[in-house]
Amino acid sequence: MGKITFNTEMKKQLETKALFEQAKTAAYRYMDNIHTMDVYPSESSRAHLKMFDETMPDDSCPPSIVLKMLESYGSENTVAQTGGKYFGFVCGGSLPVTLAAKWMTDVWDQNSAVFVQSPIAAELETICEKWMTELLGLPSGTAAGFESGSSTAILCALAAARNEIFRRQNWNVDRDGLFGTPPVHVVVSKQAHGSVFKALSLLGLGRNRVILVPVDSQGRMIPEELPALDRNTLLILQAGNVNTGAFDPIDQLCHSANAAGTWVHIDGAFGLWAAASEKLHSLVKGIEKADSWSLDAHKTLNAPYDSGIVLFKKGSALMTAMQLEGSYIQYSKQRDGMLYTPEMSRRARSIELWSILKYLGKKGVQELVESLCSNAHYFSERPAENSFTIQNDVVFNQILVTCETADITEATLKNIQKSGKCWCGGTIWNNSPAIRISVCSWQTTQQDIDECVTTFCSCRKTARESIL
Repeated sequence: MGKITFNTEMKKQLETKALFEQAKTAAYRYMDNIHTMDVYPSESSRAHLKMFDETMPDDSCPPSIVLKMLESYGSENTVAQTGGKYFGFVCGGSLPVTLAAKWMTDVWDQNSAVFVQSPIAAELETICEKWMTELLGLPSGTAAGFESGSSTAILCALAAARNEIFRRQNWNVDRDGLFGTPPVHVVVSKQAHGSVFKALSLLGLGRNRVILVPVDSQGRMIPEELPALDRNTLLILQAGNVNTGAFDPIDQLCHSANAAGTWVHIDGAFGLWAAASEKLHSLVKGIEKADSWSLDAHKTLNAPYDSGIVLFKKGSALMTAMQLEGSYIQYSKQRDGMLYTPEMSRRARSIELWSILKYLGKKGVQELVESLCSNAHYFSERPAENSFTIQNDVVFNQILVTCETADITEATLKNIQKSGKCWCGGTIWNNSPAIRISVCSWQTTQQDIDECVTTFCSCRKTARESIL
């Protein structure tokens, strides 16, 4: 098919809308079936993935066939993360308003690098920056960067923190690099998230050079174990342990750090949203004393992928670290979003974040956060009533469940994951395997939880029969 024919055909597709109607119908079918489909694709469904494995065709394929293949063999091989029975990897669902906004803005297909490429994306970044600062109770003037996820947000935060600590010692990383740099001390929890160590590695700060602070039985950093701090130190705290959901004693640790002039970053991918709740705010008391924060709107706030956020008390530090020059780049007096991120070309994720904050308002965000926490408490009570052991104090949305032996716990988890009825991950806690439950979706109901606990019991029964 020649170029002219392609152009004519594609213009016809835009005019008739038949292709988009097909996609819309398929999407609606998926929405309608999300609560009855297997949470994880079955072995027979996964076998259909072979339909995609072919030699790249020489000739064009009708677009309706492309979409039909995706619906027939793709949708059945998705994981039902947007339903009410997925509890793995701290993955939230998507509120309808943000999903609709995403559909609309996908058609807009905006590049939000600079203002002149998308005034609407730039304006809503500015609004979201202001609203996020108010919602979390951070200092006025806090700057925000809208990233692909919390891992990228952490990378940006630590890059800017590293540069600022070097600047205090009259060293310009942008100009002189890392060869011969003065010392920088990094202090983190022994149970810091893996993305923290990954970021430190990428930034040349080294996984093995950090000072690891011991934690208590819930995974909280122990203040008395904190090493001596100074202006050349980066202290990384955690708002929400990825296993237990526990929060470091932020206020006490920040007080010590502030007295020493230490830079403080708070990794709060899912837990920092507790600041939006009057009921849960005590968990994050003192966060305003930090210098930077990272979190993810996809998790607790239930925005669509991807929606990481980095926040900086000193916005100029973030902008300096992310600075990019080019004679062809047209900066403006308005917000140019790429000055707060490592990316130039990036989708306008601020529109979806704005839509959810506008829709929910402060009270709605508080209700959403508290409902997840309430469901987590309910979820922890039901297994306990059925002779499972809950290994952590449930303070936010994370639950660790074990059976009577490590072998039965592992076998039970495997059976749960194979069942297709619900899905949760595993972890190692106190040197033993545990079932890790992350309650993150607005769609989860107590009925969902009750049905999942029934699945837990059935899977444990099967596990016992195979082991004992």
